[in-house]
Amino acid sequence: MDWLGFTIVVLCLLVSGFFAASETALIGASRASMLRLSKQGNRDADVVSGLLDMRERLIGALLLGNNIANISASALATSIFTSWFGDVGVLYATGVMTVLVVIFAEVLPKTIAINAPDRMALAVARPMRLTMYVLGPLLRIVEVIVRLLMRVFGLAGEHQAILSPTERLRGAVDLLHHEGKVEKQDRDMLGGLLDLRELQVSDVMIHRTEMMMINADLPPEELVREVLATEYTRIPLWREKPENIIGVLHAKDLLRAIRAADGDTSRIDVSTIALPPWFVPEMRPVSEQLKAFRRRKTHFALVVDEYGEVEGLVTLEDILEEIVGDISDEHDVVVAGVRAQPDGSVVVDGSVPIRDLNRAMDWRLPDQEATTVAGLVIHEAQSIPDRGQSFTFHGFRFRVLRRERNRITALRISPVPRDAEMEEAKPRRAGTSF
Repeated sequence: MDWLGFTIVVLCLLVSGFFAASETALIGASRASMLRLSKQGNRDADVVSGLLDMRERLIGALLLGNNIANISASALATSIFTSWFGDVGVLYATGVMTVLVVIFAEVLPKTIAINAPDRMALAVARPMRLTMYVLGPLLRIVEVIVRLLMRVFGLAGEHQAILSPTERLRGAVDLLHHEGKVEKQDRDMLGGLLDLRELQVSDVMIHRTEMMMINADLPPEELVREVLATEYTRIPLWREKPENIIGVLHAKDLLRAIRAADGDTSRIDVSTIALPPWFVPEMRPVSEQLKAFRRRKTHFALVVDEYGEVEGLVTLEDILEEIVGDISDEHDVVVAGVRAQPDGSVVVDGSVPIRDLNRAMDWRLPDQEATTVAGLVIHEAQSIPDRGQSFTFHGFRFRVLRRERNRITALRISPVPRDAEMEEAKPRRAGTSF
C-alpha cells in the first residue's frame, strides 16, 4: 500500500512540475514568434496564441492544476509518514515535501522552461488546451469570483500599457541590440522607420541657406554652365529675388533641350522646360510626405513655413536617409561633419543634424526643440554663444570653436561624468572666480 502511495506522490509531483513549466513557458512565450510560426503553418503556434488570448482562464487553469497536485501529494505523503512515525511524521512529511516540491515541482521545471520558452510553449500547448476544457466549468466560477473581488477593491479595468506599441517595439530592438543579436546598423534602420510618424518635414529638409538655386534671368549659356557645374539633378529657379521660385529645372530636361537645339545653348528658354514648383508645409509628417512623393511620382518638393516663405527643400532621398543612413553616389561631395578626436571628444559642424550625430556616435541628445547641433546649443543657452564659450547639459560639454556672424559653425563635444555635470550645475555664489 505504501508503494502505491509513493507512486501517486511521484505522479502528483510530475503533474505539478508540468503545470509549473507550462506557466513559465506560456507566460514567457513571444506572441510575435507564435504569430510568425502560425503564418508558416505551425498548428501548435495557433494553439499557443489561442491560450494567450484567454490569459485569465489560462492562469486559473495553471494555478488550479498546480495546487491540486501539490496539495494531493502533500496530504498523501503526510498520511504515509504519520503511519510510520506517528504524530511527529507530520514534521517529517513537511520537510521532505518542501524540498521535493521546491526542487522538482518548481525550480527545475521552471528553469528548463525559461531557457526555451517558445519551444516549451509549443510542447505543452495541446495538453493545456485539454486541461482548460476539462476544468472549464470550475474555471468560469473562479473567474466570476475573482472579477467580483477586483471590482470590490477597485482594481477592475482594462490593461493599460505604460508605453505605446511603437515604443515597446523600439525597446525590444534596443534589448536585442544590447544582447548582441541585432547589429547597430539594423537597429538604426528599424529606429528610423519607427520615427517617421514622429518627424516633420522641417526635421529632414535641407535649409534654404544650403540650397543650390539659379537665377532664371541669367543668359542661357551662363545658366547651362551653372547647371553643369553643380552635382545636383533638380535645381530651383528664381526670378527677381531668391524667395520667388518660379520652377524646378531637371538636368535631364535641360540635356534634351540642348539636343533639340543642336547644341546651341543660346536658343534654350529654361522657363519653358522647368517643372512647376511643388510647395509643402514644414509641419507635414514625414510619413505623409513619403506617401505624397509616391502618389505624385516626384522626388522633390519645396518647404514653406506658415507664412508661405520658403524654408528649404525636401527630397525622397532625404526621407530614405532617415531610415538607412547617408546615401552617397559618385557625384556627391563628401563633407566631414563629425570628426572624432584622440582625447575622446568630437568636433562637429554646427549644421549637423542631431539625429545624424546620435546615429553616428550612439548618443541620445534630444532633438525635440532643435534640429541641428548648433540649434540645440542656442536653445539650451537661450542666446547665441561667442567663440570659446562652454556649456554642459545632457551629459556633454559643448565648446564653441567657430562662429560666423550669428551662426555657430563648429563645436567640440565631450562626454562628462554624471557627477561632474551635477557639480557644474550647482549655483555659485556671487564674486566667485573660475
